[in-house]
Amino acid sequence: MTGAEMVVKTLEKNGVKVVFGYPGAANCPIIDKLSFSSIKHILTRNEQGAAHMASGYARVTKKAGVCTATSGPGATNLITGIATAYMDSVPMVALTGQVVSSLIGKDAFQEVDITGATLPFTKHSYLVKDGLEIPKVVNEAFHIANTGRPGPVLIDFPMDILKKEFDYPEEDGEVNIRGYKLIGKANESQVKKVAEAIKGAKKPVILAGGGIVISDAVNEFRKFVKETNIPVVSTMMGIGTLPTDSPRYYGMIGSHGVKRANMIFNRADLVIVMGSRLGDRTVANVKGLEQGNKLIHIDIDPAEIGKNTQPYIPVVGDIKDVLEQLMPQIIGFKADKQWIEEAEELRSRFTHKPFSDDNGYVNPKYFLNVLSEKTNSDVYLSTEVGQNQIWCANNFKFTSPRSLLTSGGFGTMGYGLPAAIGASVAAAGAKPVIAVMGDGSFQMDLPEMGTMMQWDIPVKMVLFQNHRLGMVHEHQFLLYKSNYQAVTIDGKPDFSMLAKAYGIDSGVVTENSGVEAAIDKMMAADGSYLLVVNVSPFEPTGDALNEATLPKKEDN
Repeated sequence: MTGAEMVVKTLEKNGVKVVFGYPGAANCPIIDKLSFSSIKHILTRNEQGAAHMASGYARVTKKAGVCTATSGPGATNLITGIATAYMDSVPMVALTGQVVSSLIGKDAFQEVDITGATLPFTKHSYLVKDGLEIPKVVNEAFHIANTGRPGPVLIDFPMDILKKEFDYPEEDGEVNIRGYKLIGKANESQVKKVAEAIKGAKKPVILAGGGIVISDAVNEFRKFVKETNIPVVSTMMGIGTLPTDSPRYYGMIGSHGVKRANMIFNRADLVIVMGSRLGDRTVANVKGLEQGNKLIHIDIDPAEIGKNTQPYIPVVGDIKDVLEQLMPQIIGFKADKQWIEEAEELRSRFTHKPFSDDNGYVNPKYFLNVLSEKTNSDVYLSTEVGQNQIWCANNFKFTSPRSLLTSGGFGTMGYGLPAAIGASVAAAGAKPVIAVMGDGSFQMDLPEMGTMMQWDIPVKMVLFQNHRLGMVHEHQFLLYKSNYQAVTIDGKPDFSMLAKAYGIDSGVVTENSGVEAAIDKMMAADGSYLLVVNVSPFEPTGDALNEATLPKKEDN
């Protein structure tokens, strides 16, 4: 069989159902053979969209999503999507075509060193030089992408190797890669130290990160919290580890978190970090954290422990395994009643009902509260990056893990809609998929509405329209004396007319009083739907401004 047939056969053996991609001469042999397989190839409108769709698909299925692109500009268009997946530990296998082997290194037409270009943000990459290696390489790629700390793997296939015929080699069974060994059980003595530190703490708090979700440890984590009654705050990627309305969950911390969560975090005498990088958006002052608290850092990736801050007790291990080891050692422990009362007082003092009176605009925080209620939070919610992302993180009532699909680590605009498309393909109607976007980020990926319609992929789209790049506009308001530069979006389309051009129904809501009816209409619509939500250009991301005193429409 040809090299391309070997690729497709091995994809099938790895359980691949869908490949998102864009064809070109160098990857056309793969596209051609996919048409004779059980694998569905979904044509996107841009290669970056293909990578983000593979990411959304992976987040729902918990297995590596697959994308493909041709050589040169096709491959480089995947780069942002690959880096986005890497920063959020999303499993992905990217298949790129390459110029023929004899032309590599000669600046041939559409040649680029894509393995070198993506080296800093892939778990591993391959340039295939021998067709007989194809099954081994593809199997290894899926093993690396899906295991340990998940992430993207890239395989670059020269065109001549895809076209040449080979005998499919006999398989050796299990993948065994020299130098790639999975983390075993956490050190028992370190886990024992964690248990002793928890028992000795007066004000413990847990920082729940995305590692809990990735390790599929949510059930164990919830049991641990129920047993210990320890207050929980989260990173953005840790949202959903506890339901938003859980009595022990206090919200997201960090520069765009909520005040009550940040204050509880800062008042703790023991911080138990589970599966978080402790990035700058989460903890800006890591030195202050080291000096003010005892810090326990549990992570599957030893490179993350000590990278940003020095922990009091480091634990290298899978969160699921660590919790199973830890549970028997903390039986009978309950967080101090006075600490819980203090945390509840902060919740009461710094929890405000979103402004819901009509003032010429829709309050996006109120909108997301209503959206949660109307859908029972039983949806996949994909966001772009900017104000819409933070509004969703802090105001939608998430009840389960993997419900929030967002670019937390890399902050990629143009992620939300294609990720929602990938999630919708994976969900296959099991849950509605909603993409929440700003009018800036939407214009980076709106051609993918064509992908939705071509392949009958239903996505409900919520577009917060403020005619600005909202977060930068707020940044310039707060820090640059309202010197607004390069943030006004002029010349944009009528989004309802644009949706109509794609055959998508739409609606517009301009006041809080119209929100409930607008959401009902959107959710009742068959297939995809676009709801344009007009919000104030001065709507704050968080609590920086008083919502009740926002400028009225006529003042802007």
